[in-house]
Amino acid sequence: MRGGTVAVVGGSIAGCAFASAAVRAGAGEVVVLERTGGRLADRGVGLCVHDDRAAELVAAGALPAGIPAHRLERRRWVVRDAAAGAGGRLIWEQPFPFHSYHWGLLWRGLREAVPGVVDYRQGVAVEGVDGARSGGAAGVRFAGGGRERFDLVVGADGYRSVVREAVSPGAAPHYAGYVCWRGNFDAALLEGLDGADSYPEAVTTVCFPGGSCVIYRIPGPDGPRVNWVLYAAPPAGAGLRFDDPTSFPPGALGEELAGHLGALLEREFPEHWGRALALTPPADTFVQPIYDLVTEPAAAGRLLLAGDAASVVRPHNTSGAAKALQDATAFGAAWAGAGSWEELVAAYQAARGGAGRELVALARRLGRAQVEETPVWARMSADEVAAWWQGQLAGAAGIGGQAMSS
Repeated sequence: MRGGTVAVVGGSIAGCAFASAAVRAGAGEVVVLERTGGRLADRGVGLCVHDDRAAELVAAGALPAGIPAHRLERRRWVVRDAAAGAGGRLIWEQPFPFHSYHWGLLWRGLREAVPGVVDYRQGVAVEGVDGARSGGAAGVRFAGGGRERFDLVVGADGYRSVVREAVSPGAAPHYAGYVCWRGNFDAALLEGLDGADSYPEAVTTVCFPGGSCVIYRIPGPDGPRVNWVLYAAPPAGAGLRFDDPTSFPPGALGEELAGHLGALLEREFPEHWGRALALTPPADTFVQPIYDLVTEPAAAGRLLLAGDAASVVRPHNTSGAAKALQDATAFGAAWAGAGSWEELVAAYQAARGGAGRELVALARRLGRAQVEETPVWARMSADEVAAWWQGQLAGAAGIGGQAMSS
């Protein structure tokens, strides 16, 4: 099947990957519609991709070579223990075969790989779409007025997707009951702290009652940075509402959330790691409520869902970027074997319709065990922590997403 028009709603990681896949597959015209008018590359959060998933994606052409990444090898679980020193007491260590990325640098690499024939439009807000019923093309309605028709529309517009509403009306992410504080800072700042970080190839997980925090290095535009994600319930009685998916952007935490974070670092963290996270500038600190959602189906009529638009997975699973790129890979494969738009949509649904279900279920177990119903980690032996971890996996091979073949 050659030719045809494809609109990709959303121009971040999933959107760039789908636009490239559509051109490689033979689309006649590809348009990306990105709401944000500024530079998406300015987003500085970190993410990780499992080495096995990365190898598959590179081989498929979905992950371009040369994007800066930091190699990680192991994960260290620590608890606060004054007798063990400023870095805390190690309770368990496990292999962690991942590479970490800076969101903005990963997006930049994917954006630069998008073929020049793609019409990438920024500052374009999509108000709604139609085309979920069989037959005919799909329509895109713009917030400022106007409408365009396409043979196929891909919803790569994140967890607040307008395309999802057309595919699965009423489906919306559900608040998990806790949030994550996120931030990153210049890794060189660690040199001035006692108990300096001597594990640049490791993810450190700080464990405490009612939450946990993962800390790891990422490449940055101006050198290595330290990225961290702290999961815990928000302060009680703060009057915060999280029923509508949202976030508190960098520099806009307010006294209540900033004070709660400071109290957690002071009370629950090993001294070194509490002081380290406190180095994060307010402009690089934000709060993200945790949501999840499984959308079924992932495609209908002339509409497809990709990435977070298709399924919202709690970040504990470390699978978001890999799944988005896998969705694009499956889209390209479905196109290659299709003789019509209907066959393409059906093949994509068969390949990716259930892809998010197991990821969401695993991430819920991880969230329950690491935030909602935390064990008394300080009393556990290494063998007990290992058994606790296997209980969360419940037969899954591990975190980081699934192989494409599965």
